[in-house]
Amino acid sequence: MRKGTEEKTPLVIGPEKIQAYLRQVFGDTAKLTWLGEIGQVGTQGMKEFGYGKPLRLEFSVEGRLKSAVLSIMRGDKYGHQFYWDRAAILMFQHETSGRLPRHAKPMGLGYFDVHDKMAAVVDPKEFFILTELVDGDGYHETLERIVREGATPADIALARDFAGWLAEIHADKSDDPDLYLRRVRNLIGASECIFGLVDAYPHPYDKFPPERFQALEKRVVDWRWKLRSYNHRLSVVHGDFHPWNTLVREDGGRFDFSVLDRSRGEFGEPADDVSTMSLNFVLFGLYGQTGTPRLQGDFEKLYTAFWEEYLERTGDEEILEVIAPFYVFRGLVIASPQWYPHHPEPVREGLLRFLERVLEEERFDWRGINKYLE
Repeated sequence: MRKGTEEKTPLVIGPEKIQAYLRQVFGDTAKLTWLGEIGQVGTQGMKEFGYGKPLRLEFSVEGRLKSAVLSIMRGDKYGHQFYWDRAAILMFQHETSGRLPRHAKPMGLGYFDVHDKMAAVVDPKEFFILTELVDGDGYHETLERIVREGATPADIALARDFAGWLAEIHADKSDDPDLYLRRVRNLIGASECIFGLVDAYPHPYDKFPPERFQALEKRVVDWRWKLRSYNHRLSVVHGDFHPWNTLVREDGGRFDFSVLDRSRGEFGEPADDVSTMSLNFVLFGLYGQTGTPRLQGDFEKLYTAFWEEYLERTGDEEILEVIAPFYVFRGLVIASPQWYPHHPEPVREGLLRFLERVLEEERFDWRGINKYLE
């Protein structure tokens, strides 16, 4: 079992690395003239730069002397466990502190690479990522085809393969209780999770008026306190495993797949991934029905195959004790009139009923899914 938050070794930098960085930012005339810790006598021999150890620099540019402080953030359990957490805060400070009267002015933004080399980030506006192109069609297209034509044995096998893949990645556990609590806290309060999604619904919303949202939020807080005792479950996760983030291709009469857009962290609660894909089987299964929504037919087979395979591979019956608020999060997404404006009303109403009812049982009855919808 490994830590979800990796320990960082102290940065080892010498004057030559700082000199190279200064020339990146200020040009070839930049020259480091003095280096030391804040509040102490400086020397050019400073070699270690760790969290909480800011350095004072003096340097010249075209003969004019300048003074600066070089610092990084310390990792902690308050949402700063990872370098990308800390990067966001430093980017904010670099962008905005110069516009605040009397605030110390920013002079540079950069990062240390794996060799402790300093790389400048100059005048950032937006960041981007470049990833490989993977062949395949979105899995949602497969589900749309099943709505029209029905499921094949290969479709059922693919649902089992999804579950098997999740079982494999979820087997990698992490001993980091603070990170598990953070993931639960984010599930409930983050802008892209439960409370943020509630705020994104129309207000007031005739199909789910404010008093129902208030009751839902209060019940979710009760679940937050329940989940505090499950921090041993922290595992590697995808974080957004749904049909639009899954690419499928045919391979010798079976389907193979790849995934995209990992979200919200490397470690979390396995129920996050299981709830996301399984509730999308429910969503597609409700289409084309009239009257009271029920999961039945081919999509019930997909849902059942997925759950059976996952539980058989993992033996994780405990997941049924924690999955409810993760279903609420995903249910708010797929019931959203903003994200899914064309749902037939019975579909949306069934999903909104599900949000409330799934929280009322201490253990999710995955075989009895229809009692949460009807």
